Amino acid sequence: MTEPLPLFPTAQAPPSGQVDLTLTVTEERPRLRADAARNRTRLLEVAAELAAERGIGNVTMEAVATAAKVGKGTVFRRFGDRAGLMLALLDHHEQQLQTAFLTGPPPLGPDAPAAERLRAFGPAIIRHERAHRDLYLAAHGDLARHYSSPANHLRLGHLALLLRQLKAPGDIELVAHTLLGYLGTLLADHLLTQRGMSVERLAAGWYDLVERLGAAG
Repeated sequence: MTEPLPLFPTAQAPPSGQVDLTLTVTEERPRLRADAARNRTRLLEVAAELAAERGIGNVTMEAVATAAKVGKGTVFRRFGDRAGLMLALLDHHEQQLQTAFLTGPPPLGPDAPAAERLRAFGPAIIRHERAHRDLYLAAHGDLARHYSSPANHLRLGHLALLLRQLKAPGDIELVAHTLLGYLGTLLADHLLTQRGMSVERLAAGWYDLVERLGAAG
């Protein structure tokens, strides 16, 4: 699949309506019972597996129910409709990424030196979004909303924190924006898909950019 999916329509929207897939940071939500939370996570894992195998456009409520060996009604009760499932799946992937760089093991996590974390951050973002390409492309259809999204603010703040720890020169906020711009979903996808660059080449470019900005530690 080479073209980004359109944003997923809501059940109530007209044919041209679109649901906002802007990335968000998980905030306080109603607590599910332990068994309900496990079942929800299991359904999201199944949906992610189907997306990897078939492409996100072929992930339906029925397909998830069949693969998870549950009734279709169970999937609808958990997510409401396909739009709800897509939003939950996007949030699920973003939580995994955030956990990796906020509390995960080295070199991304807090037990590694700031320089190692900064170097690891770029390739981790590129590989993560490449693995879930269609969802992230759909989420970045509106760049204005993307730049103001909580998830983007979290990534920006994380980079700024690492830069300050490294005592990097210059305007830290602008340097962080520059680094984050290099990791932009649409740019990375263009370079990988249309320009035929490898992930390894983009990773090498990240290391070079970090060093040129005096942020290598």
